[in-house]
This record gives sequence, structure tokens and C-alpha cells, in this order.
Amino acid sequence: MFIALAFRILGVFLSLIKTPLTVKERLFCAIAYVPKATVQAAIGAVPLAMGLACGQIVLTAAVLSILITAPLGAFATDLSYKKLLAKSACTIETL
Repeated sequence: MFIALAFRILGVFLSLIKTPLTVKERLFCAIAYVPKATVQAAIGAVPLAMGLACGQIVLTAAVLSILITAPLGAFATDLSYKKLLAKSACTIETL
């Protein structure tokens, strides 16, 4: 699971290469992209419902992923936003 998260974070960094974001902002994007349990909750039980032999394993992996990554992502995002992001002078009214 952590190897998959490492590849996901690497993918975020690669997708942000040609953007005007700073390295700190890119790091925050990578942290914020840690799964928040939406996909895992949506598809975790599908193989089990379909009667596949691997259904119980897939459901267990989905639940573990939810239990580990959702709090980890929320905690990391909450701890890092003040250090990695700066307030911008641009507001919606000025756009």
C-alpha cells in the first residue's frame, strides 16, 4: 500500500512539473492527494458481491487502505498547510 502511495506522490510531482507552483506547493498537492477513501469505499465490495474468489481479500485491502490513508492524509494535510502554503494577495474580487 505504501509503495502505491509513493508512486501516486511521484505521479503528482510529475504532473505538476510545468506549472507555476513552487516546490512547497507541489509537496502540499502530493500530500493532499493521499487517498481519502472515496474510491476504496466505492469499489472495495464489488468483487465480493460478484462472487469472485478474491472478493474477501479485495474488501480487506480496501478497508485497511481506508483505515490507514484517510486519517493519515487528513492529519498530514492539516499539519502541513500552514508551512507549505502562503496567502496570496489575489482574491476572487480582483479576478
